[in-house]
Amino acid sequence: MKILVFNGSPKKDKSDTMHITRAFLAGIKEKISPEVKVINVIDSHIEYCRGCFTCKLNGGTCVYDDDMKMILLEIIASDLLIFNFPLYCYGMPAPLKALVDRTLPLSSMRMKWDGNRYIHVGQADFSHLHYLMICGCGFPNSRNNFEPMVAQFKLLFPQNYTIITVPESPMFNAPEATGVTQPRLELVQKAGKQYAERWGIDDELLREIGSPMIPEETYAAIVNSNAC
Repeated sequence: MKILVFNGSPKKDKSDTMHITRAFLAGIKEKISPEVKVINVIDSHIEYCRGCFTCKLNGGTCVYDDDMKMILLEIIASDLLIFNFPLYCYGMPAPLKALVDRTLPLSSMRMKWDGNRYIHVGQADFSHLHYLMICGCGFPNSRNNFEPMVAQFKLLFPQNYTIITVPESPMFNAPEATGVTQPRLELVQKAGKQYAERWGIDDELLREIGSPMIPEETYAAIVNSNAC
């Protein structure tokens, strides 16, 4: 299995959410020996898409000659794409959104009906690709929070997707919270092991991973006590 991780956090290796991704990869490695590449998106030279659609008309060549040229080749050669990022304004951080926008060369201007909507026809067969979203946030729970990003991810990648959302994720970078974060990371590692076995994770395990680690009111009080 070839795994490509897009770390969308501006904090790079110090990302709260990367703790979750590393635990997930550790679970995968219990079953198989994958080839893993991590791209810190903020370090990549990725121009903003200018919406000219040249790539969709010429067979997939973008007008920009930047890091996306190699990233697109990495995507095509991968089996699993992991999008690791903190929730920003109920969506992706800007550098990661720029990367996603620049995947337009993978599709053409042609459209087809796909069950309940029209989609653009791909420039190649990408059915081998699987997609995993690992998203953390600083709120105490998941309600009225992750829903916009979850909806977008499902529309972007309607096949072979898995979504892990974790509230209270700043605690993963707090050594004093190890008592509650370590058991959660062990659940994530279990999820990675399941995923390696069958490209999926039990719904109950996903719900457990996505639940608050400490009571919502307690977490909110801790955050507020440290606020300016």
